[in-house]
Amino acid sequence: MSNSSSITQFLLLAFMETRELQLLHFWIFLGIYLAALLGNGLIITAVACDHRLHTPMYFFLLNLSVIDLASISTTIPKSMANSLWDTSAISYLGCAVQLFLFTFFVAAEYCLLTVMAYDRYVAICKPLHYGTLLDSRACAHMAAAAWGSAFINSFLNTATTFSLPLCKGNAVDQFFCEIPQILKLSCSDAYFIEVALLVVSVCLALGCFLFIGLSFVQIFRAVLRIPSQQGRHKAFSTCLPHLAVVSLFISTVMFAYLKPPSISSPLLDFVVAVLYSVVPPALNPLIYSMRNQELKDALKKLIPSVVFLQK
Repeated sequence: MSNSSSITQFLLLAFMETRELQLLHFWIFLGIYLAALLGNGLIITAVACDHRLHTPMYFFLLNLSVIDLASISTTIPKSMANSLWDTSAISYLGCAVQLFLFTFFVAAEYCLLTVMAYDRYVAICKPLHYGTLLDSRACAHMAAAAWGSAFINSFLNTATTFSLPLCKGNAVDQFFCEIPQILKLSCSDAYFIEVALLVVSVCLALGCFLFIGLSFVQIFRAVLRIPSQQGRHKAFSTCLPHLAVVSLFISTVMFAYLKPPSISSPLLDFVVAVLYSVVPPALNPLIYSMRNQELKDALKKLIPSVVFLQK
């Protein structure tokens, strides 16, 4: 048995022992990672370069793409490197930094999705006050509040998790350092620690969830009162992608952290972790661009320009 003072490294995804599965894991993650880099990179460049997209909605979308890029870059490259080089090691400090950054970006994404729900609420329910309620200063303050809240939440979770003595080995049954998996290695009764972590995260998550829910209730009520079908279609096209992203993100995160231990297994934990940590950053650019004509037009202008510069 070991304790936390003697642990210098952790072993990630201990159940993936065959070389064939390691290589399959590498190629699948590489494809997803490249898709996330391309999609989010295009959105960031399009919003930054096209002056028509310098509006609150696209400012928040740019922030979301930055978060998605940072989030997936925190976990995927290390996991791919381990699979390629047939190793599973990550240093103690590296694990702590990875856990902090990942929880930070996940919380930041959740907070930012809440802010984006407010943006859609104001745009559809109070269009005459949109410029006043969401001027550049208000947008900057809301984005800063989302990032700041995420930082505090991540710091508290990481500090609490790594303050526990660890004596049940160093094998983490996940492809990245995740709070529930680290808690399983604790040799103390982690029940009260888990409750404390849950309370901190639930307070933030529940507040965001209620705000998002109330915003969309008001949005749908306002949209259904629009007399023309074309007007309703246009309003829905701006909020349905956001609702799809929120639903995917919240459902997978809640299942990952609140599922009963009785149904937990290494394979199920791996699949759920992929669904909430890897899939959203790759799918979000596609979801937001599918029904957004302005973004489509900006991307159509951007892609030929990039090709021309490469030539």
